[in-house]
Amino acid sequence: MLKLNDVCVSYGYGDVVKNISFETDRNLSVIGPNGCGKTTLLKAVANILKFKGEIEIGGKSVNQMKPKELSSKVAMMSQISGIYFSYSVFDTVMMGRYVHMKNGLLSLPSKDDKNIVLNCLSALHLLDEKDREITALSGGQLQRVFLARTIVQEPKIILLDEPTNHLDLKYQIELIEYLREWSKQDGHMVVGVLHDINLAMRLSDHLMIMKEGEIAAFGETSKIVNRELLREVYGIDVAGYMQKTFKLWENL
Repeated sequence: MLKLNDVCVSYGYGDVVKNISFETDRNLSVIGPNGCGKTTLLKAVANILKFKGEIEIGGKSVNQMKPKELSSKVAMMSQISGIYFSYSVFDTVMMGRYVHMKNGLLSLPSKDDKNIVLNCLSALHLLDEKDREITALSGGQLQRVFLARTIVQEPKIILLDEPTNHLDLKYQIELIEYLREWSKQDGHMVVGVLHDINLAMRLSDHLMIMKEGEIAAFGETSKIVNRELLREVYGIDVAGYMQKTFKLWENL
């Protein structure tokens, strides 16, 4: 269960995220225009950014959790920003296992650790790339490597910031379906920030629409989305655009 109560986040010049309150134990997609506070909110949930208010995971405040405990409950995958060291795909994904090792980075991975990494690489179609250096990968391959590193951490909640960036259509669809299956395991949940409204609706049972740092709507995905709300939030007729695009597909 993820619960937020009056959460505000500031970068020092006023609140970017304003009085966010909700609770859910189901997959949640967060959508809204650029600059509305979506990524900032994820970073607050991961306790990367300081915040006012209260954030609870499983009934316990994230501020009361030690880093290792929080890492066992929440893992965040951010957008690709840069690579500074040339590790192999296997070693990069193995980094996600260190939270489970007694001595962290000083530990040697066990047979179970190695099997978990290999199984995840296989599920994300990366097994053939396991010995390649990540500096040699395409953006789409790298995105899947970082997702694999997040998953092998075995958190209860995965926070994803634009997880389908750099992925072609095939891998976008496969990624969303993989996350849906992963979240069916007991106590697992995905919170994803996405620009693609179709993918957001496919991924999640709950949808939160943000505008200017606040919640414009929150609830079951199938019930809260409507034409006027999307027009108000995005400033265009989103539904009309989608319908026109769908007509093009009908003629194929």
